[in-house]
Amino acid sequence: MASSPGSLWHTLIHLRGNPRACVWTEPMWGLSMALVLPYLSVFMLTLGLHDAQIGLLATAGMISQVFFGLAGGIITDRMGRRLTNAVFDVIAFVIPCLIWAFAQDFWAFLAASLLNGALQVTANAWDCLMVEDAERDQLTGIYSLVRVAADCSALFAPIAAFMVAQFGLEPAVRVLFINAAVVMLAKIILLYAASTETRQGRIRMEETRHESLWRLFAGYRGAARLLGRSRGSLLALAIAAVVAAVTLVNGTFWQVLVSHRLHVPDPLLPFFPMVRSLLSVLFLFTLIRRLTSGHDLKQATLWGFGIYLAGQLALVAIPAAEGDADLMTYALLGVCLLLDSFGAGMLFMLSESLVAFHVDEAERSRVMALQRTAVMLAAAPFGWISGWLSGIDRTYPFWLTSALLVIGVITTLVWWAGPHTEPSLEPVAADRA
Repeated sequence: MASSPGSLWHTLIHLRGNPRACVWTEPMWGLSMALVLPYLSVFMLTLGLHDAQIGLLATAGMISQVFFGLAGGIITDRMGRRLTNAVFDVIAFVIPCLIWAFAQDFWAFLAASLLNGALQVTANAWDCLMVEDAERDQLTGIYSLVRVAADCSALFAPIAAFMVAQFGLEPAVRVLFINAAVVMLAKIILLYAASTETRQGRIRMEETRHESLWRLFAGYRGAARLLGRSRGSLLALAIAAVVAAVTLVNGTFWQVLVSHRLHVPDPLLPFFPMVRSLLSVLFLFTLIRRLTSGHDLKQATLWGFGIYLAGQLALVAIPAAEGDADLMTYALLGVCLLLDSFGAGMLFMLSESLVAFHVDEAERSRVMALQRTAVMLAAAPFGWISGWLSGIDRTYPFWLTSALLVIGVITTLVWWAGPHTEPSLEPVAADRA
């Protein structure tokens, strides 16, 4: 049956060039990082780290992302989107995975976290590579497909579960990190071979070739003025900051709560991200796509925040297990996953799309780098705060995320209020440095 022009299937089939290369190589994430990341926090606990140290590592990683994010726009313009993505993927993922594979103490994890902060450089370059040559009306579809690719990666979770069950948590996770380094390297090579430098990337490489680093950094003043005078950009920035903070806390402490408070066995841990991801894919192809296919994204944003909030509150309401998790515990976790998958899927797509909608094409690299830096700076303290809270009570980090989501709802209601139902989708040109 032929796909309709507005469907994700239609977008997937008709992608060409760099958008196709970026989207079609993204599932390799599932054979690399997605296999092992669900175990990272529990792995650190197994090696003797405490909740506060894990939270401190999360904050250190975010601070590293702030510095790399600020430099990301300059690096991306100077080196080009394609080469920057390849080089900094190695720095941000391949090398840290090898460090994690042989880590024994807090300092090794700290080194890996600091290097992993370079992901903000490659995220900026990858975003530019993916969208700069894409049609504007494809943006929400492209970001939805990226989310689908990431979620489908969870299908490989049983591989990790089998290895942990057979060999134990620590040796299995070390092998999985080595595998992640190898597969990520293959992904980097394939994407580089299948892509070309974007039109805007070639322009910016030529424009910045003879400019000093000081002048390039001074160019952020124009990007800052763009953000300051664009209501839509500020709204997108606020939403992205809330989503980043909630994602940081959940990514760090969700598995810790499930493992150490609800007593879910270690081999079952990767199945929860798998179920969440499959549900998110289902929602992205159906309900989320319908809710975001129009021009009024305010209601969709409120739905995302509200349902994600319900999922976080449901999680903290699950009573602590006396022994191993029972059937009721798993049923309640299923409800949490259902709510989280919709809310997180909706907010991820919207936060990325809203940012892309409001970026001037000529200044995309610097503006997006500045936005990412601001988002990471806002989210960074919540790693340490949630680690401190988790050391008191494993549910406290999720009361924190609930409060953040309430702030997201209020921000959307207040900032989006007025005669317009949506932020202007027309980008505002930044002043040249």
